[in-house]
Amino acid sequence: MSEERTEGERLAELAKRRGYFFGASGAYGGAAGFYTFGPQGAALKSNVEDAWRDRFTVQEGNFEIEAPTIMPEPVFEASGHLDGFDDMLVECPDCGESHRADHLVEDNTDVEDAESLPIEEVEALIADNDLRCPNCGGSLAGEEIEDFNLMFETNIGPGSSTPGYLRPETAQGIFVEFPRIKEYARNSLPFGATQIGRAYRNEISPRKSIVRTREFTQAELEQFVDPERDEPDLESVADVEVTLYPATEQGSEDGEYVETTVGEAVEEGIVGDAWIGYFLGIAQEWYERVGVDMDRFRFRQHLAGERAHYAADCWDAESEVDGDWIEIAGFAYRGDYDLSKHGEHSDDDFTIFRQFDEPKTVEKAVVDPDMSVLGPEFGGAAADVKSALEELAERDPSAFDDETVSVTVGGEAKTVDSDVANYRVEEQTVSGEHITPHVIEPSFGVDRTVYTLLAHAYNEDEVDGETRSYLSLSPTVASTDVGVFPLVSNVGELTARAEALVEDLRESGFSVVYDDSGSIGRRYRRQDEVGTPFCVTVDRDGLEGDGPDSVTIRERDTARQVRVPIDALVEELRAVAGDETSFDDLVEEYDLVAPGADA
Repeated sequence: MSEERTEGERLAELAKRRGYFFGASGAYGGAAGFYTFGPQGAALKSNVEDAWRDRFTVQEGNFEIEAPTIMPEPVFEASGHLDGFDDMLVECPDCGESHRADHLVEDNTDVEDAESLPIEEVEALIADNDLRCPNCGGSLAGEEIEDFNLMFETNIGPGSSTPGYLRPETAQGIFVEFPRIKEYARNSLPFGATQIGRAYRNEISPRKSIVRTREFTQAELEQFVDPERDEPDLESVADVEVTLYPATEQGSEDGEYVETTVGEAVEEGIVGDAWIGYFLGIAQEWYERVGVDMDRFRFRQHLAGERAHYAADCWDAESEVDGDWIEIAGFAYRGDYDLSKHGEHSDDDFTIFRQFDEPKTVEKAVVDPDMSVLGPEFGGAAADVKSALEELAERDPSAFDDETVSVTVGGEAKTVDSDVANYRVEEQTVSGEHITPHVIEPSFGVDRTVYTLLAHAYNEDEVDGETRSYLSLSPTVASTDVGVFPLVSNVGELTARAEALVEDLRESGFSVVYDDSGSIGRRYRRQDEVGTPFCVTVDRDGLEGDGPDSVTIRERDTARQVRVPIDALVEELRAVAGDETSFDDLVEEYDLVAPGADA
């Protein structure tokens, strides 16, 4: 590992040079918080999304949707984002630069979770530690901290009559479409809906490359459950080992990680909900599969002050990069908050009908308004008044105890005599009841996962007397599957055979790069640095021998090479890339090429 640069600096340089990611719109000076994924990065990101989709959508039997990224204002009034989606902003009095106050505290003091503190405490910490503006050095002590809403506002259509917002999370697109989605699930719980897409947050101070940006990709699952009846298949992940950092340990002076299994964590109450435990177990296995270093990975429970407004409990998956812990996913128990809010604010039904095992006789409050009175008094609003009275009877029967009862219709109070409302309680036989499902949400940051994979995959070693750097990316997500080279580029037979192999491999579903520029060793180094797991080389020995035509397959991490018949190439590559076999198995079956072939 290089001593001159930090891990983050080295990663940023590699990402730009090799086409993983770089600041967007550089020709026009750029804009903080926006990044373009280059050829390597776009492919890696797409593979991460595909791997997530396979595990959390396909294997779980969930539905996937794609909702608009712009939604009308009432959606976010209902969700609470207009009032409760804020960060702490402090402005430098000297240069006018704005900063996230909690980040300034975390970066310059021993306080780790300033985001969970009240504004008054953060202001005190800035003053007590004489924190200064990172831009000009001006003192920020005594400056007022304000709440800053992170959503991007826009207008839908011409003019400004229909305000809208770019969504700050993909989740709301799933929640508002719940009345449609439940029909596809045949109104039967539990079921899940997923979405992979862009989200937008007008960050005060974007930082750490693609870790905190203003436009990013989320992969989210909303699992809808009946809290009284539905349980996950916890047994399937009970033995998965996890590293947990509960809130109780974070608040202790000698707090430590809890090394346990998912089953034990749920049984002992460390993880309070079995559904959360289930998804922690799935995520642990998935992160390991795609290449996250498990020695630099943990699940941390949110402290009470940092939980989102909708979350009864939340755990973050965090990865360590450059000495800092980065949130790369969140697992929240959202209860019935979202569906209840949209049910209150919209005109649709966000409930599910729960069938009883046997019909029940129940007492039910009903109203039967005298329409001959309501009609003349309220005109065209009479039917709405009747509906409002029926809803009120279900919600608050005591409202009919007085001589008059009031309901709100169209924003106006309407008063009706209780005798006219004709309220009563009667026995009814019912076969079921409507319930509002609870929601468990695993939410993954795709960009942050890409950043983690690149950081954790970076290695340096020595091959043939030279220092080389390589990305030990899992074949599951690597940008390119195979590099194909003719050993010597000016020999027509080798070049033609290599080009034919490229075509065959691509037709077989592999992502392939062809390279005939420079020495074979330099070509290997280029592919090592971008993380290509395997390289195939066509040489004279493989075409001029007595046996069947063959090529060499080189493994990236160890630089070992084996000679494989061309007829078996696709099959062997598919097996080793898909973890059906290992490169050690290839070494046992085929001839190991002598060291020095990288030269």
